[in-house]
Formats: sequence, structure tokens, C-alpha cells
Amino acid sequence: MAWGTVNIDEQRMRFVILARQREKTMQQLCQEFEISRPTGYEWLRRYERGGIAGVVEKSRRPQHSPQRTEDGIEQRVVEMRQERPDWGAKKLRVLLRREGVEVPRITIHRILMRHDLVRRQDRHRAAVKRFERNRPNELWQMDFKGPMGWNAPTGPLSVLDDHSRYAITLAETGSTRAEPVRERLQEAFERCGVPEGMLMHHGTPWWNMQAAAGWTWLTVWLMKQGIELHFSGYRHPQTQGKVERFHGSLEAARRKRVESENEPPQSWYDAFRQEYNQERPHEALGMKTPASVWCPSERRYQTNPAAWEYEAGAEVRRLGSQGQLTIEGKRWDISKALTGEWVQLIRMGERILVYYCRSLVRELDPPHQRSTTVDRWWGGSGSEKCKGCPETDL
Repeated sequence: MAWGTVNIDEQRMRFVILARQREKTMQQLCQEFEISRPTGYEWLRRYERGGIAGVVEKSRRPQHSPQRTEDGIEQRVVEMRQERPDWGAKKLRVLLRREGVEVPRITIHRILMRHDLVRRQDRHRAAVKRFERNRPNELWQMDFKGPMGWNAPTGPLSVLDDHSRYAITLAETGSTRAEPVRERLQEAFERCGVPEGMLMHHGTPWWNMQAAAGWTWLTVWLMKQGIELHFSGYRHPQTQGKVERFHGSLEAARRKRVESENEPPQSWYDAFRQEYNQERPHEALGMKTPASVWCPSERRYQTNPAAWEYEAGAEVRRLGSQGQLTIEGKRWDISKALTGEWVQLIRMGERILVYYCRSLVRELDPPHQRSTTVDRWWGGSGSEKCKGCPETDL
């Protein structure tokens, strides 16, 4: 049985599901999702043609470039850069203009990129548009500080509110094992409430690259609290830009304030988090402090959450002892991390969507004997496929 994994924009899947149920007109749905009707029909056609993988955002990069800069101008840009290797595209543009040649700055930069004349650390343009959630606790970002320069196996665990930049947690765990991470998260939930969603990368302990489904017992524990899990795109740490920026501030403070190269004690982390939240003005917040914007979540942590209640009339099945599902005599491996859990099936023509709590975890395609793992979404950043990976017990 062939299977793959895809990173999908959940908004599109919700639209497709509602469109196929036909309880609302296409015009009503498009207005609700704030998209045009041609876009809505295109999403629906993509799903009907290719299933969940067909709904992924396609690259808009042109296959051909008819307006590529003439070879003579391109060579002149290269010569100027070699003569003045410390000059960037803006300054080179002035020189070209003096020679009577008008070339956009971005075109010059692309020429330099093509000829490998831009340092790797200078290749990413600064973001011109900020993305943030509309209210506190709608999304928390979570990651470990890298170990470089900290003389420790890993840096501290950081949890940051996407809207306010409020540092929920900054704690040393000693490793990336699931149990100490769960302890820190439980403390955060008891102190600050439970967020609607959490964003993290594909890594230990919240994702298992060796498992076909990727889920771990830690991610299942989070989903049982009704938290929507989001994963950043593969090899795209900028998706978690706010927590990465927070780590940059943390590293700068450590270098200037801590004389020893050893990892600072937890008391130092606590003092830094207090200052960051309560005293440090944040430019992205109009020079307000994160604490002045953030507020605790009204959703309370449940030590023993009740079984998830799916909507009335939903088709619900319980997974077997190996996390498997049997449909019409055919066995489908869903995830060992979900062994014994109840899931909801949503039939989309010949395909079947499998939901656990609020999370879409797998798409089944019985006619083609295919099973696609959905590793949660963050803007439809693309897909990764891995064939033959073993489903390991987590």
C-alpha cells in the first residue's frame, strides 16, 4: 500500500468538505471563507482530481523567464561586483545608471544570486509583511533554543504567544525527551490556560520522523486538550519567526550578561523572561510590553480530559491495538500513537478523511490503495513524501 505525507492548509480542506456537503451555496461558502468563486471551484476541482495532495498550494514560479536580463548587462553587473565585492545591488544600480543603463535593484540582486556572488547569510530579504494571530492564546509557538554556544545538549524550551510575543515558558529541560517537555507544558497550562493551537517543527519530541504517521504520545496528549497542532514547513524555520527572534534576543543577552560559557541557571531564565514580558518594549507592538497585550486563556487545563465528543451523527470508529482501522475488510494503519482512540470518518466520494479530535490525521484512498498522512498545516508550504518508513511504536 503506497502512502505519503503532505503539509496542507486546513482552511482549504474545511471548504472542500462543506462544499461537498452542499448545505450552503457556493456563493455563501466563498463569502464565508473570503475567497472568490473561481478560487472555490478551483480548490474543489483540485481535490476531486488529486485528493488532499491536490489541495496543496502550487508554486507560482514561472517555468520560463522571457524578460531575463540581456547577457551583456548581466555580465557588466558581475564585473562591477567583482571590482567592488562589498557593494550591494543598490549601489551597483547607481553605477549602471551612470552608464546609461536602468536595471531594477531586485534584478541586480537576482543576477548576483545566479552567479553565487551573495553571501549565504545575506540571501534572505527582510520580511515586508508580518503574520500574527488576532488575539492572545489563539496560537503558541514552541521550540528549543539551539545548543550552539550554550555548552549543553540543548538550549531551553521556549513557548511564545503569537499575538503578544509574551514568553509563556522559558525553561531548561536537559534534553528533548517527551516527559520533561510534558511537565513544563502542563505547568504552563495550569498557570496560563490552554491555547487554541500550537506551532512547532518536525522534530523530537512532538514528531517522529521514523514513524509513518509521525505522531507521538506527546502530540496525542496535546490533542486531547482540544489543541489544534500546526507544524512548520520542512526546512523552513522562518515559519516560527517569532520564537526564533526571541531566541536571538536571548542569545544576545546571554553574551553580554553572562560571563561563563556554561548554560545559565533556571533563575537566570526566569529573570530574563520577567524582564522580556514586563519591561522590554517591543517594536512590533508599538513599543508596548508583551505583558500589556497578553492575557491568560479562559480554556482551563484538564488533568483527565473526557473522551472527545464528535458531532452528532458522525461516523466514528475505534482504532485497534496497533492503531489500525478496518474498512470493508481492508486494514489501514493510522498511527500506533493513537492506539485504542476514537476517530471520525468523513467520506468524500471514494476517499475517506480520518479526524482525531480537531485534527485531520490521514486521508484514505481505497480504490488506489493509498494512505496519505497529514502532518498538519501552516500555510500549505508543500509536501514531503517518504515511502517505506516503518510505523514504529512511540
